[in-house]
Amino acid sequence: MSRICSVALVALLLSCAAAAQPCPSNPNALGTERTIEVDAKAWPRVGRKQFPITLPLGPKELVLTFDDGPWPTTTPKILDALKQECAEATFFLLGRNAEDHPQIAKRELAEGHSLGHHTYSHPLLNHLSLARAEAEINRGIAADEDAVYGESRTDPVTPFFRFPGFASSPALLDYINGRGMVVFGADIWAGDWVPMSPEKELHLILARIDQVGHGIVLLHDTKKETAQMLPAFLRELKQRGYHIVHAVPPKLARN
Repeated sequence: MSRICSVALVALLLSCAAAAQPCPSNPNALGTERTIEVDAKAWPRVGRKQFPITLPLGPKELVLTFDDGPWPTTTPKILDALKQECAEATFFLLGRNAEDHPQIAKRELAEGHSLGHHTYSHPLLNHLSLARAEAEINRGIAADEDAVYGESRTDPVTPFFRFPGFASSPALLDYINGRGMVVFGADIWAGDWVPMSPEKELHLILARIDQVGHGIVLLHDTKKETAQMLPAFLRELKQRGYHIVHAVPPKLARN
């Protein structure tokens, strides 16, 4: 069987086996349709904007991801919107922000979200020497782990990593994968690092999702416009028949 056929078959089986989790606080919520185990051996690098393959998602299945937090004025609003819709996401923590706001990072974990890693201070890693880049990665992971779990370690509980600005290199990609960590790119992004109104951002991200149909969605929980538009965005996904898939490492998977 070809690689393409295998991927399609896996996506189909995962989609058919999924069962939505109930949302007691909001019977009409978007919800989380299923979880997906993401292991570096099977899926070392995912996201078609950067890599040849993405996660094995079915039609209208989305993985929500947020970068750069936690941030005190915006991340709680993001979490409130996700909680209202019983939708689970993956947050790629910036070490210095987790260090400064550990209570928000702990809330993300307590509310069922996955916590990946995004370096300590957001440099473009491919502009650094390999040694400096590795040190930046490890410092970020250690800060995240300490903030969330109370243990400063570089072997993360959730081995997910996203490069700031997607600025990787072959050596750095091999380094991350060699540690058993999955490199997340994205399939769809809101472009919320560009100044725009919440209304424009909502229109833009929905149009891009409708064009692609499924995939990993990149947003930033540090952006006030994203926090403002998220409740309407989640409601609109429900109206358009989209389903949320929560990416987790194998040992945390359910279903």
